Amino acid sequence: MKNTIFKGVGVATVTPMRNDGSVDLKKYADFIDELIQKGVDAIIVNGTTGESATLSDEEQYNIICCAKDVIKHRIPLIAGAGSNNTHHAAKLALNARNAGADAILSVTPYYNKANESGLLEHYSFITKYCQLPTIVYNVPSRTGVNMKPETYAKLAENPFICAIKEASGDIHRAEQTLALCGDKIDIYSGSDELTVPFLSIGAKGVISVAANIVPQEIQQLCSLYFEGKYHETAEKQISLIPLIDALFSDINPIPIKEAMNIIGYNFGPCRLPLGTMDEGKRKELIKVLEQYEIL
Repeated sequence: MKNTIFKGVGVATVTPMRNDGSVDLKKYADFIDELIQKGVDAIIVNGTTGESATLSDEEQYNIICCAKDVIKHRIPLIAGAGSNNTHHAAKLALNARNAGADAILSVTPYYNKANESGLLEHYSFITKYCQLPTIVYNVPSRTGVNMKPETYAKLAENPFICAIKEASGDIHRAEQTLALCGDKIDIYSGSDELTVPFLSIGAKGVISVAANIVPQEIQQLCSLYFEGKYHETAEKQISLIPLIDALFSDINPIPIKEAMNIIGYNFGPCRLPLGTMDEGKRKELIKVLEQYEIL
């Protein structure tokens, strides 16, 4: 049985940027400290929500250093370190280790994809290189790769692969994975709307986008479940669905970053090729923020 990286709410953080598109590390530091003060259990940087695809290696390294300096070992720091180039992914993972990350989040190779033997060798190479606890990130809607439970079972034999961020939306596949892997690997929901269903089959928590804006609400959701208050947990999950739907009404992270800007964080624009939010969707987002008294 491997050590659990975190239990509860990990926030897939938005990356604050200035109007010229440069990363604003001062705002990032303040935001991370605020999230910790509000009780989240882990911070994830350089993920999909953080626009990692358009961050340079140097920017990603500086972001991890910034987060490490703020967190000061209070909660785990998990750094995205994925690429469809295995050697580049390994370099990012080693950079994350050198910058002080406690674990990495490594997305499955995209575009060129990989067969099972390639996936196994990809993760073996990365973990041997960086020797950090690793969360495998399965998000087939973005990568074109959907990890099989049988592949997870083989990856679970790797001593550094500790967990899965499952964002396929397939609960049954997650059940099959846990049936094959047992306590050799943890699983986290990668979808805010499926947090409670995932917890109900044994997930350790959620890597959440919504927690950027309602960290205490997502924390309460997990806490209620862990306390055995299942009816209240279900009610809480359902009550959050309109907000979650609004935050995914356009390509992530466009809506969550727009929401942060609307409520006054001034986190700047997304980098191209992510464009501005459709005005109709933006109006609906504002309406939902008002309904939840966030705005």
